[in-house]
Amino acid sequence: MKNLILCLILLITFVSCQKENQSADLVITNAVIWTGNSNMPKAEAIAIKADTIFAVGIIKDIQKLIGPNTKQIDAKQRFITPGFIDSHVHLLMGGNSLLNVELRDAKTPEEFSERIKTFVKTIDKETWIVEGNWDHTLWGGELPKKEWIDDFTKDNPVAVYRLDGHMILANSAALKIAGIDKNTPEVENGVIVRHLDGTPTGILKSEAMYLVLNKIPELTTTQKEAAIHVAQEYLLSQGVTTVHDVDSLGGFAIAKKMKANNTLKIRIYSADPLYKWNKVQRHDVTDKWLKNGLLKGFVDGSLGSHTAAFTEPYSDKPEDSGLFINTMDDLYSWTKQGDSLGFQVTIHAIGDKSNHELLNVYEKIKDESEAKDRRFRIEHAQHLLPEDINRFAKLNVIASVQPYHAIDDGRWAEELIGAERIKTTYAFNDLMSAGATVVFGSDWPVAPASPLYGIYAAVTRQTLDNKNPNGWVGKQKITVEQALLAYTKNGAYGSFDENLKGTLEVGKLADFVILDSDITIANPEAIKDIKVLATYIAGKKVYDSSL
Repeated sequence: MKNLILCLILLITFVSCQKENQSADLVITNAVIWTGNSNMPKAEAIAIKADTIFAVGIIKDIQKLIGPNTKQIDAKQRFITPGFIDSHVHLLMGGNSLLNVELRDAKTPEEFSERIKTFVKTIDKETWIVEGNWDHTLWGGELPKKEWIDDFTKDNPVAVYRLDGHMILANSAALKIAGIDKNTPEVENGVIVRHLDGTPTGILKSEAMYLVLNKIPELTTTQKEAAIHVAQEYLLSQGVTTVHDVDSLGGFAIAKKMKANNTLKIRIYSADPLYKWNKVQRHDVTDKWLKNGLLKGFVDGSLGSHTAAFTEPYSDKPEDSGLFINTMDDLYSWTKQGDSLGFQVTIHAIGDKSNHELLNVYEKIKDESEAKDRRFRIEHAQHLLPEDINRFAKLNVIASVQPYHAIDDGRWAEELIGAERIKTTYAFNDLMSAGATVVFGSDWPVAPASPLYGIYAAVTRQTLDNKNPNGWVGKQKITVEQALLAYTKNGAYGSFDENLKGTLEVGKLADFVILDSDITIANPEAIKDIKVLATYIAGKKVYDSSL
């Protein structure tokens, strides 16, 4: 009799355990779910177990997975999308910019100066003032000068970036530390802008920036951790669950420490400098939270600073065609060596000449090396020769682009490169129609890290000055679903993670975002105003707009 009772207890326990194993930890029902999975594009409910998606489908099927300990959420017809993947951020710079002076929307020279003057009062003497991310086009195009700020920054060196990151304004204190004066020779692949008497104005372009930037004390471990902390909180509030961090400022080591301390809240794919290919140590590539393996290099600078390299001269400066930051021989050598060691390579290219020559480098390496899945990337791919568009798909080169830049640069780009060349500028539709893989990012802090604003930009192409209501180069508009894929599924592919995340399907990580409106049916012009209500990573809520 005792044996029979014991058997019954064991059977009941076994059945109970089986039922518990078949139940979810979290079930969300009554939702409008865009899965990114072409086999099941839409769903009504989702079930999560541990950090993984347990089931996706219709409500009645998902309800079967509710157990006694299952947490249940009624989404009230809110919209759910896979977690956004921002494929191009500068994580430490972005976080540090949140802790420094904000110049991005300063609309006049007076406002520019006043913001720095106000910020100086909040910091100690000798503390560097950095980041800033100013935009001189907002006040008519005059470049700032050190004289604008010297009177009140005598005790604080200043090195604030133009928003594209390829030009800085340094004050006299910073120039003195760097030893820059009227006798300083010009810098190869860089420009020291000067007054008529030869004295520096404070503007340094491309390689000339590093005369000052290399004098800035490295952020301490504490400062770096603070920067990543505020960065991840900001990114989570935008619905970003994974970033491809193209910084090389030592953020990876700090993120690794934060992960060990359970304070890392966002997934990171980290890049190292391409030219250091032989000094990079690989982290565990199976880590779901933090990995490296991406090498990033540069061909040229930026359009706004006239340092992007073009096959023909700038329309507003016929003597100027831009410049190469690195030679093609070096880029070929570094890329081939890094590729041979199993690294993924991505290289910054803005001008049509830079993109053309870089595609040639990638093609040469592909033709002369063993066949494998390389997934070379081009960061920005902004201005393309028409004949190069089909080469992205042919060579399986990923176009890692930033749609917000299109509606920003669209205010003034035609003045620099003319009506013909803008036809294949930010050519999202042409690239996608040609079969290329396009991944979206923000380039934060150069632009806001808002995927919703990025989607709005890609779909409407309405410039920030409201002068292109039908879209700047409207032929290059794409659909909302194409933009969503570029921010989710394609982003995962861009880091070899398509089997782990990027879509909402069984077995993938439970990273998703709840929005207050269905972005797929919203008025395109209203997309930028849609709100992120909650962000989940690994099935846990990491951002709640109500808090």
